[in-house]
Amino acid sequence: MMTVYTTMDSPLGELLLVGEASTTGITLTSLAFPGQKNRLQVQPGWRRDDTAFTEVARQLTAYFVGELHEFEVDYASGGTPFQQQVWAALETIPYGTTVSYGQLAEKAGLARSAVRAVAAAIGANPLLILRPCHRVIGADGSLTGYAAGVERKQHLLAREGALQHI
Repeated sequence: MMTVYTTMDSPLGELLLVGEASTTGITLTSLAFPGQKNRLQVQPGWRRDDTAFTEVARQLTAYFVGELHEFEVDYASGGTPFQQQVWAALETIPYGTTVSYGQLAEKAGLARSAVRAVAAAIGANPLLILRPCHRVIGADGSLTGYAAGVERKQHLLAREGALQHI
């Protein structure tokens, strides 16, 4: 497998899209903002391919202008079984809504007391925006934590019209 990447402009800064090329196509493995915690860095041996993520870029552009609310993108699930369980719950949060960390724990079939572990799994999410961890907020409605910065989280929630519910 060959790792391929490209970048694209967004209203929140340049996005880095990374994927694995195989004989069947490209599978997205990471979507990240500049300055993001745990962001992958382009490595020697990676191949830049600006056409590999055309459909992902199209959908992201449509999302940023308010024309798309649900993504249809193939991506690698990755992560530990626990992370996958939390990430699957993330994917059920509808556009324009928010849930607390405790509510997300329950959606994932976990005890509300697992919020710290749930928060750690959310923080390890390699597919920001696509796997909408920005829709998870504090129990008191505060915009706690976001790997790409709370300002970006606020922008994404405002774009989705979710801030009125906070």
